[in-house]
Amino acid sequence: MSNSLSRYATALALCVLWPLCAMAAPPKSQDREALRKALMEVLSKAPLSGSRSAVEVQSLDTGEVIFQQDSDELLNPASNVKLFTAAAALSLLGSEFRFQTEFLTDAEPVDGKVKTLYVRGKGDPLLDTERLYAIISELHHFGLREVGNIVIDDSYFDTQRSPPGYEQDDSDRAYMAPTGAVSFNLNTVGVYLRPSEAGKKTDVELEPASDYFVVENHSVTTQRGRYRRFAVSSKAYGAKQKIVVHGTLSTEKGAVSVWKKIDNPPMYFGDTLKTMLKQRGIKVRGRVKLGLAPKNAHALYVHQSETFDVVLKRMDKMSSNFIAEQLVKTLGAELKGAPGTTEKGVEVIEEFLESQVGIPRGTYVLKNGSGLNDTNRFSARQITKLLTYMYKHFPIAPEYLSSMGIAAKDGTLRYRFDGSEAAGRLRAKTGTLYNVCALSGYVVSVGGEKFAFSMLINDYPGSHGDVIRGLDALGTAVAASGSKQGPGVAVAKLTGPAQDDANGQAEARIKTYLALAKQSDRRNLDFLRTAWRTEKDPAVRAVVAEAIYQSNPQDYFGARALLESFAAGDQVYGRLRTFAKALKVDVPAVGSVVELASQGNQEAIARVLELTPAAQGDEAARTELTRSLVEIARTAPEELVLALKAANVKAQSAAEALLAHGLADEAANHPFWPSVKKLSGAADRSTATFAKALEGKLSAEIAEAKLPKAVAASPVGTPNVIPASAKQPAPSDEVRPGG
Repeated sequence: MSNSLSRYATALALCVLWPLCAMAAPPKSQDREALRKALMEVLSKAPLSGSRSAVEVQSLDTGEVIFQQDSDELLNPASNVKLFTAAAALSLLGSEFRFQTEFLTDAEPVDGKVKTLYVRGKGDPLLDTERLYAIISELHHFGLREVGNIVIDDSYFDTQRSPPGYEQDDSDRAYMAPTGAVSFNLNTVGVYLRPSEAGKKTDVELEPASDYFVVENHSVTTQRGRYRRFAVSSKAYGAKQKIVVHGTLSTEKGAVSVWKKIDNPPMYFGDTLKTMLKQRGIKVRGRVKLGLAPKNAHALYVHQSETFDVVLKRMDKMSSNFIAEQLVKTLGAELKGAPGTTEKGVEVIEEFLESQVGIPRGTYVLKNGSGLNDTNRFSARQITKLLTYMYKHFPIAPEYLSSMGIAAKDGTLRYRFDGSEAAGRLRAKTGTLYNVCALSGYVVSVGGEKFAFSMLINDYPGSHGDVIRGLDALGTAVAASGSKQGPGVAVAKLTGPAQDDANGQAEARIKTYLALAKQSDRRNLDFLRTAWRTEKDPAVRAVVAEAIYQSNPQDYFGARALLESFAAGDQVYGRLRTFAKALKVDVPAVGSVVELASQGNQEAIARVLELTPAAQGDEAARTELTRSLVEIARTAPEELVLALKAANVKAQSAAEALLAHGLADEAANHPFWPSVKKLSGAADRSTATFAKALEGKLSAEIAEAKLPKAVAASPVGTPNVIPASAKQPAPSDEVRPGG
């Protein structure tokens, strides 16, 4: 009897609840149409409407392609290439694959001594200071007390350190780190700067400390100043690496660090190993050199890396170019034989795509594994095809999905999608280059349906931040599919009109955030991140982003938040100038953007150049930008020239005029001029031509600016002679314009 009643009650409950369930979510056909409409609405608005856009969304539950726009067009996918590298490596090497680094000797140690310590590497991309300390401790506990020579065997990879595409960006930035079978700390070095006493040099320390480095410190501590103006460069110096530091740090600011690439991975590892052996009490009698380990060498210790799934997380969540290129060469060595090369690795990936995924060779362009620069071409359809294939292969699907950033939670998506339906539901790989933005991955919608998607945006007008917001709106629309409110409402919340200080509270909020920025306290970060994600006023949002950056300048994503929030238009820069006058402060956010620009950040320099036309008619703003451009020209001269070359005509002309005005009052040996001269001889013809023209143009403007001063200074009856420094011909090495 009770069972009958139970069944009756269940049936009755279903009859009552079924209409409510039907009301909670729209019919699938209606929901599909709402999703398509929302996606088209986002794509029809600037800046996506003025770009080359390729989008495809596919249901993983039904296999149906829900939406597509130009999904067969081959575009630059930027770091979305890492999806292909990760898929091939995970499928062919397996999730339990480990990299090995062998520490070998000719024979067993005698009285704790060995004549030669060999280190043979096989491409471990995650060997770092912590792991090396642990290895050396193991060697010490095994009884090692003295070493003769240290020989580094780097033969598992070839000696071509940079793959195709890297030559387009002649930079010492960490993302340009070279490959090596024996590598260390992602083949980068941390340079830490700390103010000392006013008027004295700043303190410079390196991580790791190593005999591999030669430090040249020209940086000075100043008494006060809210912003740092410094630059660090890293360049090969024979078998060593020279680190050069310029600029100023104020006594009001704490330590700051930047990471730079190194150029000689095996010597970097060898010299650092030697330093750390000594620190552990193991004597090193000989020197570090390159060579081959004997085939019959005795294994003293073999270090194994983390499993491959951990390696993939480090690569995809943080978008590590270095790890990606290490994997390509590892694929080449493991499946085609040592030495591993980029060409062999690319061939392995192409074979995998054709034989297993069903993407034929010749239908795309793959030159490297990281997606760096203008090198690779894929379509949105090819990316969704790869994602669908990996999703269906259960043994490796969990590792593949878990390697991607989670919306609003971690990785390169940490600061994106917060408060939207996509938060926590979307996992994706980002892609960012100059005029390239991409987002591809998976999302489980509010309605429970699972999707694979790919969104590639190339050649867009306007700022990078606007494109990011457009991509986030597309992802949010897919995530909101099946919800009661629908994709359209979700997108409207994300892209709706910005608040424009309707209640008159923006000035008070800006004052609060400026005070928090001045504190530079990391304990404020949680509050500031929440404020940044929820703030609708674009001007206030830029100030919040500055406070995030100033609270932790080492955080890459804080810098990204600043650059994506700051814009030259009236809504941000124009209104910030108005607020600055009311509050009697410098224009908020500008100083922090200049701080990044002075370190050679190309996007930050581009932001500064965009401000120059907007400052026309505002003498205070022009003076501030003139001073800023001269500072950038001092610490990042080559990067400034390249940014000027890439700027639009209006920004280029306005910036050059301000720069000439500022350089006219500088000493003749300003470091900008040698850099312009160097770029005049660049291998890239367009860069050389631009640099020559820039030198002539600035020299002429400086001469024109100085001429009235020279006339006024001439004694009565003395001929008005133009000083040699103001003449137009290109200066020699001894004489610089503006001197």
